[in-house]
Amino acid sequence: MSLNVQKDAIVYQIYPRSFKDTDGDGVGDLVGIIESLDYLAELGVNTIWLSPVYESPNDDNGYDISDYKAIQPQFGSMADFETLVAEAKKRGIGIVMDLVINHTSDEHEWFRRALAGEEKYRNYYIIEKGKNGKLPNNWGNFFAECPWTKFGDSEEEYYLHLFSKKQPDLNWHNPDVLEEVKDIMRFWLDKGVVGFRCDVINIIYKDSLADGKKQLVLTGREHYLSTEGCHRILHTLRREVLEPYGAFAVGETVFVDTARAKALCDSARRELDMIFYFEHMECDQVFVKWFKTRLKPKKLMKTLTKWQNALEWNAIYFENHDQPRFISRFQDLSGFRAEASRMVAGLLMTLRGTPFLFEGQEIGMVNGDFKDLSEVEDIESHNIYEMAKGLGIPKKLRWKMIKRTSRDNARTPMQWSDEDNAGFSRTKPWLKVNGNYPKVNVKRELADPNGILAFYKKMIKLRKENDILKEGSFRVLYEGNQVYAFARAYNGKTLVSVSNMTSRTAALPKALGDHRSVFISSYGDTFNGELRPFEFRLYSVEDDK
Repeated sequence: MSLNVQKDAIVYQIYPRSFKDTDGDGVGDLVGIIESLDYLAELGVNTIWLSPVYESPNDDNGYDISDYKAIQPQFGSMADFETLVAEAKKRGIGIVMDLVINHTSDEHEWFRRALAGEEKYRNYYIIEKGKNGKLPNNWGNFFAECPWTKFGDSEEEYYLHLFSKKQPDLNWHNPDVLEEVKDIMRFWLDKGVVGFRCDVINIIYKDSLADGKKQLVLTGREHYLSTEGCHRILHTLRREVLEPYGAFAVGETVFVDTARAKALCDSARRELDMIFYFEHMECDQVFVKWFKTRLKPKKLMKTLTKWQNALEWNAIYFENHDQPRFISRFQDLSGFRAEASRMVAGLLMTLRGTPFLFEGQEIGMVNGDFKDLSEVEDIESHNIYEMAKGLGIPKKLRWKMIKRTSRDNARTPMQWSDEDNAGFSRTKPWLKVNGNYPKVNVKRELADPNGILAFYKKMIKLRKENDILKEGSFRVLYEGNQVYAFARAYNGKTLVSVSNMTSRTAALPKALGDHRSVFISSYGDTFNGELRPFEFRLYSVEDDK
């Protein structure tokens, strides 16, 4: 993918289980996405990232893949997928697949054949003997489980899984694994997809299985985090698969600082086109994501600036399937859901990089209104709850942790209308619909010319058509306790993006200067006084005479 294509992309992530159900089983499907393509085209997006649609036993909602070349029957058929690609292409929309290659499902044929004793497939996974009656090493696990599980009927062998025990890690020291993955990628590229979002891609290669230095979170990660082996694999996939097809890859990368990030996505490296980092998602956490504190806008601003300046090109996002809804992070949101949503839209579309938005973000969806753990499906949430229980954390605090941080907050069904089940399904959905759907839904937004959806459309159109926003440089102007301001400049022209990240009015920073006029306001007017609650403005700036 050329940098010019990256600059033109506006990506919309779909979590298929939660997007639109057409066959009445309570689970979203491919036909539902096909039926919604006109809606997405009118929104202005030109790329769809699909969370996994492969065949899976759904231990981790599709991120445990049992067949990389088959469609999950709940979602439809391969013919449905091919129709989706073709119909999307007619509307100028490309499809990006989710590539999960750190692990497979334990129900994948490779793992089944490994369990059956086939040596070839044993070598597809990381299977080790215990040491002195103990586990092979002292590593941690992303899902708060033990990362080692007994391999079959063996009393002394274990397989490694950095996630669920039903997600055994692949052995990337085995060249056969690389060849299998190349074949999988070509299979989907031949069907017309334009690229891949690569799940936890910077941890795939374990350069050692030695004990790790004990850490509060994920002991052992120094042995698999952004290793040289990982870089070699990514370079090979770029050279031998992605470049011949003109495809692109964005990587989800955990625990990266700016130096590690640059090593993964600087263009001269020929590895990933861009990455998802997490530091701006961690501005309201203490040590780990399950312990939340108040979001401090200034900390968020400084983090955004840091990454804008660090990388050649950013993947810009505020929401995805693994994160709580972004506007729900604002402690003073009450009464300002629409204002905060429009502000985030403006910010997203004016930062330098490729914008990614998540289903429902464009109508201001908020965190789920779960009442207790029985309404939560996410395996990670249940594991963390049990871990917290084992640590003696009181029940009330355990639930508060999960309610604020669960991945299911973003996975509640898409709110299409004020009909039963938010118009998502004609039967009870797989996950509880947010009770605010009579007031927060697509149908209502489509009827509001000044609504959140209308403002997203406006900002997306501007972002696609304006060379300053597509190509321009980034320069921070002001980072305060409320207001964030930065300049985008190109070919002698400048636009200034200003966001009030609180529910309080705020003075305009003096750093903006005097030679400016309001180009766009999220309040829909050209008022040039104090910034109103959660107001976004874009100014055009005249050159100083």
